[in-house]
Amino acid sequence: GMQGLFKNLRADCFEDIVAAVALYRPGPLETGMVTDFVACKHGRKAITKMHPLIDDLLEPTYGVIVYQEQVMQIAQALAGYSLGGADLLRRAMGKKKPEEMAKQKSGFVEGAKAKGVDPDKATEIFDLVEKFAGYGFNKSHSAAYALITYQTAYLKANYRMEYMAALMTSVLSSIDKISFFIKECQDSGIAVLPPDVNESYVGFSVSPKGIRWGLGAIRNVGISAVESILQARKTGGAFNDLSDLC
Repeated sequence: GMQGLFKNLRADCFEDIVAAVALYRPGPLETGMVTDFVACKHGRKAITKMHPLIDDLLEPTYGVIVYQEQVMQIAQALAGYSLGGADLLRRAMGKKKPEEMAKQKSGFVEGAKAKGVDPDKATEIFDLVEKFAGYGFNKSHSAAYALITYQTAYLKANYRMEYMAALMTSVLSSIDKISFFIKECQDSGIAVLPPDVNESYVGFSVSPKGIRWGLGAIRNVGISAVESILQARKTGGAFNDLSDLC
């Protein structure tokens, strides 16, 4: 699903990756936010302009309210909220308590009116923000995930064998996960070679022929036993036969 989103999105800046991570969740996917985001990015749909006071806040996300921080910024810019007050508004919208929302709506409209915004327009924007607030994701979290996404995508694209070997080494105790990554290797044309007492290490490693299975991934073979094999190989060279290994 995430790969499909990126194929449609054709991300060309880091901000797009941050947004995609925030959008790829049940709420935004079900409400059509993701479809709108992609369509607006590529000019297939006009970007909705809400109000000159806040349009620049939504420019990086093509007019779609994606982040909780945007909800807070809109409250600040349009209705004069303090940062603390805007955070309380964000929390109230997330909890959807009718009494608290009615109170917040009144304060929002009054604050916007004091800034010269038409009350009807302020009400319309509040209702729209409230609708999106339930799906808003924390941008600082999304940015951290996006950085890992960007780094690992780079490694997978440019150092695929090394990346896949490291990935499988990170899940040595899970044969299910290793099997999943082996399928990924096969789809990429990378051979996953069987374990070899003369070539394998604890984890998966890269050889000229492909990725060599790690001895630590063999069930019921402890790491200390593998380390003994590696130490013997280091001091005595390659094993000639089974008795030599024993």
